[in-house]
Amino acid sequence: MTTRQLRLLRAAAATSVATLLAAVSHTVAGGAAPHPLLIVAVAALLMPPAALLVGIRPSLTRLAATVLVSQAAFHSVFQALGAPTADASVLGHAHHLDLSSLGPVAEVNAPDALMIAAHVVAAALTTALLWRGESVARRIARWVLARLRLAVTSAPATHRLPARPVADAPLAASDAALRPLSRRGPPLNA
Repeated sequence: MTTRQLRLLRAAAATSVATLLAAVSHTVAGGAAPHPLLIVAVAALLMPPAALLVGIRPSLTRLAATVLVSQAAFHSVFQALGAPTADASVLGHAHHLDLSSLGPVAEVNAPDALMIAAHVVAAALTTALLWRGESVARRIARWVLARLRLAVTSAPATHRLPARPVADAPLAASDAALRPLSRRGPPLNA
């Protein structure tokens, strides 16, 4: 995996987990449950800036900043859209942006202390989950690869080597075959 791919994978993990936990913490703190499409859209829109913020090498500070930015952006978008909730019916086909198709819009209040505390707890939980999650995923992958290598190397051979051929008649030796072959000297012009 290249560093660019790893960076995008880290950014995708950070934004999707941060946005999902922000939505859960928002709901637990007494807010309206956000629509699943809003969660997916915000996570997808935040991935490019998160890739820049996450960086090439793992850093707890940059990861925490990415999570906080993702959660703040989710909360801001959720409030700016009027908090479309998850009580929506099936979305219809439309050629314009109609937020009423997302479902009923809940009343948006300024965040209180419980809401801010829930988002801070969700940010800390997300950062810890992502920070340890990558190393756990790497350990699991190494363990699986070791098990696969062990299974491949310890498998018994299903075939045997063929028996050596037995010569019935001795080979005829000519005088030319018995003389040593000399490769020294200039080529013969004959």
